[in-house]
Amino acid sequence: MNATGSRTGHVVVIGAGIAGLAAAHRLLGRGMRVTVLEAADRVGGKLLPGEIAGVRVDLGAESMLARRPEAVTLAREVGLTERLQAPATATASIWTRGALRPMPKGHVMGVPGTAAALSGVLSDEGLARIERDAGLPRTEIGDDVAVGEYVAARLGREVVDRLVEPLLGGVYAGDAYRISMRSAVPQLFQAARTHTSLTEGVREIQAKAAANQQTGPVFMGIEGGVGTLPLAVAESVRACGGEILTGTPVRELRRVGTAEPSAARGSSAAGRAGVPGGAGASEGPHAVWRVVAGDRVLHADAVVLAVPAGAAAGLLRAEAPAAAAELAAVEYASMALVTLAYRRADLKLPEGSGFLVPPVDGRTIKASTFASQKWGWIAEEDPDVLVLRTSVGRHGETEILQRDDAGLVEVSRHDLREATGLDAVPLHSRVTRWTDGLPQYPVGHHARVARIREHVAKLPGLAVCGAQYDGVGIPACIAGAYAAVDQLDGDLSGIRELTANPVQSLHGGAGE
Repeated sequence: MNATGSRTGHVVVIGAGIAGLAAAHRLLGRGMRVTVLEAADRVGGKLLPGEIAGVRVDLGAESMLARRPEAVTLAREVGLTERLQAPATATASIWTRGALRPMPKGHVMGVPGTAAALSGVLSDEGLARIERDAGLPRTEIGDDVAVGEYVAARLGREVVDRLVEPLLGGVYAGDAYRISMRSAVPQLFQAARTHTSLTEGVREIQAKAAANQQTGPVFMGIEGGVGTLPLAVAESVRACGGEILTGTPVRELRRVGTAEPSAARGSSAAGRAGVPGGAGASEGPHAVWRVVAGDRVLHADAVVLAVPAGAAAGLLRAEAPAAAAELAAVEYASMALVTLAYRRADLKLPEGSGFLVPPVDGRTIKASTFASQKWGWIAEEDPDVLVLRTSVGRHGETEILQRDDAGLVEVSRHDLREATGLDAVPLHSRVTRWTDGLPQYPVGHHARVARIREHVAKLPGLAVCGAQYDGVGIPACIAGAYAAVDQLDGDLSGIRELTANPVQSLHGGAGE
């Protein structure tokens, strides 16, 4: 009961990753009674704070796109304003053709406006191939096309293999020749639809970005780690009266009836939010949804399903078999993060925040982040310790991840030695495995998501969100969560906006 004696609507959020927690946070702000159910023994999903050699670090995602408002705004709302921190350096390199080379500027996700922008990274032949773009006939792309396929057709494979692939691989751990351009790099997709020349389209994107004069950092971190964001959101959810149950896997999700009308509907918080059933329908035989979790049975007016595709498919199989089939077809990539701590006196790293590695060069690691150089707060934790990390594993690469932790540390140290000359023995090492951690966005991904949402829309009081829909980055997950909550309110504007303008997980503007 609330202070006026009427009940508010009850919403169950399944999944306590950043999407589920953001949904719960917004629902509570609209007066709902919220229960969050999480199968794991912790909240946060792919955001995981940890420590190595006494220094706090991220063991999952370590930054968030700052030129979308969702993540930074949520961090401020849950009291993290003073801990938001831009990278200490935005200078990065690419390890290709046998050397660490400065990351080019003046490109959109690795696609240049001029051949000169990639000088030093590409061979003379590769640069010459870019110049041919202006004279080529139009390349038809239809409703969607793979990023690598289209860019290679216009500018040659070297652009894809040496730059586009490692940039996209850093986000999706996928294959640029399979990743959807419409979903992953929407700016390029629009340019391809409106321009014959790709380089001309990129120059137009760059001109618009310059005219918009976006200021401030492209990415943002949080002192103590981005992994502390879901902890702060969870704390806020609980402070607002929300219940979060970890170690509570949901076994069954069923519709069991239609909520009764209520005299309070329309005047209560539930009525204003438009949750099916409104006030007075949150419990009992007239509840819309029955959720079986562990040894508990909950009844709810609405459900937000914020779990990975496989788990969502299992829960929707009874009520939405068509949506479940679509979700079951979503592929995921597995990867591992190797975090290493060294005595600062034992080594000297190149300047910058780290480097990317093109798969075409045949290396094992796909990237390395010099964490102590990228984030000032890590350097300040212990000035005598230097932390860096590597990432290993791409979609379809399973053999490397079968190695034990010591084996992954060994191959990481080998590649670091080859790239930077680093031969010191680390003080400590940590391997964090993210099995099926990154959903893949193949050609046609947008159409699959539209079909899922069409099937789900037939079930009043149900909405979905998470990394498998509108973007794998933190702002994308939060935006999807907010759109799901709005959908329960009958407001589809958020869904339409995400469909029309996907939330990129990497900055696609000029010069960054």
